[in-house]
Amino acid sequence: MAASANSTPANPDDPAVTLDDGNDGNDGDAAVRIGGDATAVIRLERSLLDPRVRRDPEAVRALLHPDFSEFGASGQIWDADSVTEVLAAAPDQGPEPLTATDFRGHELAPGVLLLTFRTDRATVSCLRSSLWMRSGDRWLLRFHQATALPPEPPGRS
Repeated sequence: MAASANSTPANPDDPAVTLDDGNDGNDGDAAVRIGGDATAVIRLERSLLDPRVRRDPEAVRALLHPDFSEFGASGQIWDADSVTEVLAAAPDQGPEPLTATDFRGHELAPGVLLLTFRTDRATVSCLRSSLWMRSGDRWLLRFHQATALPPEPPGRS
């Protein structure tokens, strides 16, 4: 995913991460502020992909907003209770490794950050979006959606 003109790297060690401050590029302070928040949110999002976190219902619940909802790639609609339960039962998400790339953070309003990214596995790729909201001094996941991409035609990479 190409970075926009208003994007700055979140972590020099991770070229797949860009942060979009949503402005015309004239407000450097906003980009720095968003960079810190978006970097923190990306870490939280990545932690939800970690099987050690996923199998710990308390750790998962600590990251979810009380009104959390998710539209899964399967079409299933999840709430905080159901997603916590299913993650604890199957923390590894299957036998194939999952990679998460192309993270972008977009500040929608103060304390509201939209994170978009891509996940890939040998059999399925998804575009994902997560809405994170600041609650006091921490970020909580309010909404998540995964959209499965059609399979690549044979011979394309």
